[in-house]
Amino acid sequence: MSTPIVSVVMAAYKGAGLVGETLASLRAQTLTDFELVVVDDCSPDDTLAVLRSWDDPRFRVIAAEKNQGVVLSRNRAFAEARGRYIAALDHDDLCYPERFAKQVAYLEAYPDTVLLGTASDNLQHGEITPSTLAPLTTPPLIEWLLRIENPLVWSSVMMRADAARKLDEFQRPAMVFAEDYDLYHRIRKFGRIARLDDVLVTYRKHSGSASHTHISAMTNRATDVLAADYADVFGDEAADYAELVVRYVMGRMAVPDRTTLRRVGEAIIRLQDDYLTRNRPDPESRALIRWETARRWARIGEIALRSGTLGLVDAAMVRPDHLGLGYAGIDELILSRILGGARAVRRLFVDRAAG
Repeated sequence: MSTPIVSVVMAAYKGAGLVGETLASLRAQTLTDFELVVVDDCSPDDTLAVLRSWDDPRFRVIAAEKNQGVVLSRNRAFAEARGRYIAALDHDDLCYPERFAKQVAYLEAYPDTVLLGTASDNLQHGEITPSTLAPLTTPPLIEWLLRIENPLVWSSVMMRADAARKLDEFQRPAMVFAEDYDLYHRIRKFGRIARLDDVLVTYRKHSGSASHTHISAMTNRATDVLAADYADVFGDEAADYAELVVRYVMGRMAVPDRTTLRRVGEAIIRLQDDYLTRNRPDPESRALIRWETARRWARIGEIALRSGTLGLVDAAMVRPDHLGLGYAGIDELILSRILGGARAVRRLFVDRAAG
């Protein structure tokens, strides 16, 4: 049996109504040299029967002996994978036909990249909408954003199998609900993380997804990930600052008062300064980092203003100098978000910062 270029790793549970569309999107891939390793985690519906109904020798279906959850199911699929590259895909998400071909081409061209995501759109209630993640990226921007949020959609990720096998565990059960974010932080010690800005995956949003049903657990685990990452910057206060970032940057909660807003700003600026000093990104990446940082600061202000916890004067008074684009007023940035954050507005700020 020949070794495929790509192994798709999937955990399936109660997906009978959706997994067929996902498998059809795999069959439509222009790069055909792949295998799917899917573990059905004792689904109580007809998921296993649907999986087994597909007559495709590239699809390898494993029926779990007992229900173990998504992390252990993915780990089992990963253990069975034979490909040079590992592609992540959840049972309810969809791939565009060029996904595998474009990701493999990039990874072949950039051997220092160990993990590559793509841009995505969202499918909810039958409607396709654009993602709210950064629309224009470079590897340094993605690596910076990993320090304050999760900039990648799991179902868009492809990684080098040899790098993934160096991890102590593929995904850690203790980090469930932030297992993908934890993996990104652990694998980056073996090489770069990047994202293609082409929309190559559709992420299906629905009420049963983990992002809707396990918010508290996701917050706690993401805080654990960032506390470890922040130790060199904040020392004994790393966990406190990590919680601030997870709540108000990643979780988009409304800051309750001016003091909390100030501490969030202090956290972001110290982290940004540390990243820029250590990594010295190219001018384009530096401009994007400053733009996206400023955009997140504007979003924090916008959420507080809309919720009524802060007034515009509070937000403007607290904004640290050089947090993002030091000359851009908080009111201007908030206005740009309220009006939709158009690509032309973003490009204007990036060009001004680069100049």
